[in-house]
Amino acid sequence: MKKTIVMSAFLALFIFSCASTSSTTVAVGEAKTKVLKKLGNPVRTLNNNQNGEILVYADQIFDRENSDGSKIAGPNYWRYNYVYISKEGKVTSTRQEKQNYPPQAIDSQKMQGMNLLTAK
Repeated sequence: MKKTIVMSAFLALFIFSCASTSSTTVAVGEAKTKVLKKLGNPVRTLNNNQNGEILVYADQIFDRENSDGSKIAGPNYWRYNYVYISKEGKVTSTRQEKQNYPPQAIDSQKMQGMNLLTAK
């Protein structure tokens, strides 16, 4: 009986520790260190001019509903979570979006030109 309870507790802990970054939220005003503890290391960090930095988190999502029933992965997209950090090390805002390009293709210079780096 004790072995079953211990194994169940261990399994539950393992499942919750593997949670996706998109399901975890951070609050405005939280310290950067707390964000890193919650979400882990970002896939990219962008310089946000004089405003601080942007931590970029990304999850690749495979859409199985639109697949043709084969074993090959269906269409996919990337779910991004941008966390804006001030110079003081506090969260100023967050933004989520879906895109078709991988995190390596994020061009901070192009985003800066389109005024996408600074949160509204």
